[in-house]
Amino acid sequence: MNAIVIEHVKASDLPDVWRTKLNAGMDARVTVRIEEEIIAPETATKEEAESAFGMWRNREDMADPEGHVRQLRAPRFKGD
Repeated sequence: MNAIVIEHVKASDLPDVWRTKLNAGMDARVTVRIEEEIIAPETATKEEAESAFGMWRNREDMADPEGHVRQLRAPRFKGD
């Protein structure tokens, strides 16, 4: 991520809108950080934006997760 950081900027040099939001005096010194926002596509939900979330959703054997786990663990619990 690229960012620009400008330190010790006089509040009087800032745009009026910024200065009003900061509620800073004209002689105050501030640090300004400018960076690009990364916005997920509107079609993706928050869960879909997470890379690991939903990685099993298209697996047919995962339709019943509890049954699948029981099946995986079953050989461990069978008596000899």
